[in-house]
Amino acid sequence: MAFPMDTAPSLDTVNQALQALYNNPDVTGKEKASVWLGELQKSVFAWQIADQLLRMNQSLESCYFAAQTMRTKIQYAFHELPADSHQSLRDSLLEHASKIAPGTPPVIVTQLSLALADLALQMATWKSAVLDFIDRFSKDHMGFLLEVLTVLPEEINSRSLRLGANRRKEITEELVAASATIIQLLTHVNLSASGEEERDQRARSKTFKVMGSWFSVGALPQSVLLSTQLMNYPFQSLANVHCPAFLHEAATDCICSALYCSEDLENYLELAHRLFQGVMTLVPAYHQADKDEESDKCLNYCRVFTELSESLFHMLLSTPNEGLGTFQLLDLLLMCVGHHLYEVGEITFNFWYRLSEELYQRNNQELTDAFKPYIQNLVLALCQHCHMDEDHDGVPDESGDFGDFRVRVSELIKDVVFIAGSSSCFVQMFESLKSPKFPSWSVAEAALFVMTAVAKNILPEENDIVPQVVQAILDMPPTTHIAVRYTSIQLLGELSEWIESHAQFLDLILQYLLAGLQQPELASIAANALQSISTQCRDHMTNHFEGLMHIVRSMETFNLSPDAAIGLLKGTATILGRLPPNNITEALSQLCACQITPLDRMLSQDLGPVKQGSQNDPTVWLDRLAAIFRHTNPSVSNGQTHPCQAVILEVWPVLSRACEKYQSDVRIIERCCRCIRFAIRCLGKNSATLLTPLVTQMVGLYQTHQHSCFLYLGSILVDEYGKEAGCVPGLLDMLQVNAFCGPTFKILEEHNGLRNHPDTVDDLFRLCLRFIQRAPVPFLQSAMAKPIMCCAIAACSLDHKDANASVMKFLTDMIKCFREKETRDDFPARRTLVKKLLDDHGQPLVIALVNACLFCLPTFMSADVSEVLYELMIMDRPTFCVWLEHTLKALPTESSGGAVTATKTQLEDFHRACTSAEDLKQMSSAVRDFCRLYR
Repeated sequence: MAFPMDTAPSLDTVNQALQALYNNPDVTGKEKASVWLGELQKSVFAWQIADQLLRMNQSLESCYFAAQTMRTKIQYAFHELPADSHQSLRDSLLEHASKIAPGTPPVIVTQLSLALADLALQMATWKSAVLDFIDRFSKDHMGFLLEVLTVLPEEINSRSLRLGANRRKEITEELVAASATIIQLLTHVNLSASGEEERDQRARSKTFKVMGSWFSVGALPQSVLLSTQLMNYPFQSLANVHCPAFLHEAATDCICSALYCSEDLENYLELAHRLFQGVMTLVPAYHQADKDEESDKCLNYCRVFTELSESLFHMLLSTPNEGLGTFQLLDLLLMCVGHHLYEVGEITFNFWYRLSEELYQRNNQELTDAFKPYIQNLVLALCQHCHMDEDHDGVPDESGDFGDFRVRVSELIKDVVFIAGSSSCFVQMFESLKSPKFPSWSVAEAALFVMTAVAKNILPEENDIVPQVVQAILDMPPTTHIAVRYTSIQLLGELSEWIESHAQFLDLILQYLLAGLQQPELASIAANALQSISTQCRDHMTNHFEGLMHIVRSMETFNLSPDAAIGLLKGTATILGRLPPNNITEALSQLCACQITPLDRMLSQDLGPVKQGSQNDPTVWLDRLAAIFRHTNPSVSNGQTHPCQAVILEVWPVLSRACEKYQSDVRIIERCCRCIRFAIRCLGKNSATLLTPLVTQMVGLYQTHQHSCFLYLGSILVDEYGKEAGCVPGLLDMLQVNAFCGPTFKILEEHNGLRNHPDTVDDLFRLCLRFIQRAPVPFLQSAMAKPIMCCAIAACSLDHKDANASVMKFLTDMIKCFREKETRDDFPARRTLVKKLLDDHGQPLVIALVNACLFCLPTFMSADVSEVLYELMIMDRPTFCVWLEHTLKALPTESSGGAVTATKTQLEDFHRACTSAEDLKQMSSAVRDFCRLYR
């Protein structure tokens, strides 16, 4: 099924495709129809086809497809329509909407209402759209009217519409102007639908959705709203114990939107007071819902209580326990945390995070102490929620919803514990363990779990409670529930800093962990604890190195997860670096041999295709080697032979063979490169003998397989050797057309090449950045400088976070070469080369940067772009003024719907702000504000 893009398909053909999509049992036929219809929706003929299908009203499928097509075309392709056709499109959509009947499926109603709303927002010539909707639909199509009035404000901030700040402001003003009429309409609907029948309740729920939507854009002024009864209706619904779920949800959403709006106390203080009073009346309803085990309603009440506390957050801190800052708010939240379902209390977590952050920033002990009892109660309540079922067997399950919840509890406690005091919290938990009636295992485990969360904050010199806790753990009988032993081992790992100051416990703790290693369910957590203690207590652990080596040699007999095994090697390698230099070589050789032997054996056999996680997967051994090289950091004196050099030179041939054998498997090659990277970092300049064979092999393999990790590894080599004059020519050869750049440019110049290969863009510009940082003059003199600059300009619009950041960092540092003298004597040459490059490419670069910010990149990515613009500006302000002026003159000043995007004054203001910016912050602020005009 196909049609030429310059010809519209017949309606029969479209209906056949829809029939195939929805009713054809043949999967292949369905897929072909889906692809064809997708192409039709992208074409310019979709407008007319959708309109005709809606007029024909043949089937649910065709009407839904037409309504959805109309909505997406208006949303994404409104620019396709000439301005003189906008009014006919509006009239057609209004006519289609007028034919909606009670039996029209909701999905079609939603798509048509979105289409009308999106049209009204983009069609600047359509004034007073809200009042037009009311006039047209309030008599016979109230349901559809309420739907349109709900989605209209919601779509104002739609990213796909890109209305721009000027149009959004204009629309919001129109909504505010119509607010009195809207309030009157919604009040009328609520009065008319005062019964308990479902039809009345559905109508009320729709009015609540409209209110919530209008609150979300600040379009219901309190002066108009509070003179009516409208705000009472959602509270009445929530106070009604018989309120149906859908109405309860809608009322909750409405009040939460109002509360969010009222956070702007300067403009909504009266509304905030009214909402506070209303919310406080809901406490009995919450208790009744809790008693009736209506958990969904409890969740809704908790949302309201939490949103109230969030909206009055600054009052809580500026006037604690006074007026609207009353600590009754904290009581409400703790009441929710005390609910038997942890999902209810979890809703409050963001508030506690926010409170913790604010108190930490203010650093006011008196203020912090005011909240201390509430945080203590919070920790106790969270501990209660962390109890596992008494009939649970085995270690704590860290997956699943409950496991995820415990992780979030741990993170929250770590964040807020400074308010209550870490030692105080530790004592609080320990006291619960010492109660006369010995607690059940689940109570003990939960207390230990909370202790684990705060253990890192315990002062190393604490000598009262922690020794008792550690001794109690070491004295645990083997019959103790395995979950308690698991969490106890975890706690010991978190106490590593304390253990470093109490080395008298070290031998007993290591014996305890060794026993854990030998028990399958405890092996991985014991290995993790051993890693933490080895890393933190490395000076004390050198005497235990042989014992660790014995464990490493026996590692395959333990039931370790891959991460735990790597952690054990990490801890061992950390201690290895502290051994006397004469012992390091032999110890490292033994440590590597455990990994190299099985890898070498694997390379010598033909075991067929590699499956991830299978026995012939080499990544297990490559990851372990990488961990060893990464964490072996011996101190080497000048002139002294590096103790790791001989071992790494022995390992290199095996890694080289792995690269050859697995060259087509990107997953394995990435691990090989990572391993080589850490080996080079370990040796530093002492890896020079590897440079030539490594570069030769990388360049050769890259011609066939463009794995971007080769580019990244190249950047590591430049970082290590870029300042060695004798190495620079060889490193530049690595970059040339017949080496890295040729194949790279080829794949990036394909259709959507930049978007399809963001890792390649990221690693290419990391490599170029290293050249700029280590050998700027040779790089800028090379034949590759101009093509790489052109590639950077093209990549400015790439909306991949890491790749774009690398491009911007390269451009920033390259431009900085023009003005940063440092201590090197190549400053005049750098200055001349950068100027020459920007004389040719400065204007296209500014165009690319500004257009990328406005039309391609999300707002948070504009900061990096601003830095490049700032460097260009301070490099040559007069020239930058001209470049920016030329760029701004070419920008569209009106949208396809006739709305003003940027006025002449706004363009001039932006130009002035950029060209007079005194620091990067001012430039970033100017760019961010300007972006809002176009999105």
